[in-house]
Amino acid sequence: MMQAVFNILGLALMVLGSGLLLVAAWGVNTLPDALSRQHAATLAGTLGVFSICIGAALLQADWSWTWKLGLIITFLLLTMPVASHMLARAAVAQMDDE
Repeated sequence: MMQAVFNILGLALMVLGSGLLLVAAWGVNTLPDALSRQHAATLAGTLGVFSICIGAALLQADWSWTWKLGLIITFLLLTMPVASHMLARAAVAQMDDE
């Protein structure tokens, strides 16, 4: 019974994550300026990959998968804000030069 609940929740999170990644890709292609595109890619992309990893962890009952996915999530949560900040600073500096 619990495995069925984990399967349904895991699939739902993976579908949600896939949808968020599609929204991030759409935002990168359609938003007008660099800061808006960077914001869409970082925010929706991080949440999308986070949801996919949590969904995959729920679908896999093996702990070896779970801790690896946890490492991926930790790495993303530590690096994506820094990368986003660096891109935003570069975009603002380029706007000031023009």
